Amino acid sequence: MEQKERRVGTVSRGIRCPIIRQGDDLAAIIADSVLAAAESEGFALRDRDVIAATESIVARAQGNYAHVDAIAADVRAKLGGGTVGVLFPILSRNRFAICLRGIAKGAKKIVLMLSYPSDEVGNELVSLDKLDEAGVNPYSDVLTLEKYRELFGVNKHEFTGVDYVEYYGNLIRESGAEVEIIFANRPQAILAYADHVLTCDIHTRARTKRILKAAGAKAVCGLDDILNAPVDGSGCNERYGLLGSNKSTEDTVKLFPRECKDLVLSVQERILKATGKHVEVMIYGDGAFKDPKGKIWELADPVVSPAFTDGLIGTPNELKLKYLADNDYKDLSGEELKKAISDSIRAKQSNLVGNMASQGTTPRQLTDLIGSLCDLTSGSGDKGTPVVLVQGYFDNYTT
Repeated sequence: MEQKERRVGTVSRGIRCPIIRQGDDLAAIIADSVLAAAESEGFALRDRDVIAATESIVARAQGNYAHVDAIAADVRAKLGGGTVGVLFPILSRNRFAICLRGIAKGAKKIVLMLSYPSDEVGNELVSLDKLDEAGVNPYSDVLTLEKYRELFGVNKHEFTGVDYVEYYGNLIRESGAEVEIIFANRPQAILAYADHVLTCDIHTRARTKRILKAAGAKAVCGLDDILNAPVDGSGCNERYGLLGSNKSTEDTVKLFPRECKDLVLSVQERILKATGKHVEVMIYGDGAFKDPKGKIWELADPVVSPAFTDGLIGTPNELKLKYLADNDYKDLSGEELKKAISDSIRAKQSNLVGNMASQGTTPRQLTDLIGSLCDLTSGSGDKGTPVVLVQGYFDNYTT
């Protein structure tokens, strides 16, 4: 009997789960929730389906939390407790404000150096047009708070309505430290104010640390060096420290999940036992995409996926159908065109780098692409679907 042609490609489904608490058997909950959804909705699992879980429920199940006092103790121990230069934080109440409270509690004075016109992920302090009007060169000019206010006044965030310059300054003072705020983009600029430095950038941190050390800073840490081990019984993240953390309460942060490869392997094994299907499993945080209106790049986590099964290693290896249709097979149509394109896909090389027929396909890590799809599917609010099932992602036109 001839197999029926599938008419649907990739499908992404949010999977409802119970609220996760510390100590829960997360692998069992994830697997059982997917299986229950399949039964309820009448779909079947297939080989190479992807089950993805948010990093948030993983960290919650691990109990990976820390109080601002633990942050303060670690900052004090590693940076001396005197004047600390705090470089390039992102402008976020959820991502950085509670961390800053802990950092300020661990120092006598904070010199806060903000990048401008925007932070690393695109939150704007001042528009490029205003910089042009003022004749300011952000690559070289260092602005004091007074100069910034004189030139640009108060600039509230387009989406949150917060003046982050004022907000961060007040937060530092309320935490018991003096504060001085400057605006600069060259890391070395901080060394005129402080030689003990905490750089808070995410994806550029290795370069910033290298520049600061070469320029003579006495002590340099990144957020990944703070709480990279437990302090007084706190949570921690050995690889990323405070990077990827989120506000939990006014005085605690939920850290990025600790090692969780065993979790994804356990989910994979449970599904195999229950269905005989070999699925892939990953943990995801922020997707990697940019908002065209607000210019905000979503990725405030250090990576999209901190753990995944081996079948998700690598990048897509795809041919561009419209390129084949418009070039190689421009004289064909109908079933003849379909067969020619299908034959090309079946015969494609395992590595299409440099092949014109693959141009315009997305050469990004599979986990970054699928994690972005999952982040958009689950949302960051009240959908109640912290697990996402992606089916058909590895299908192609011939499947």
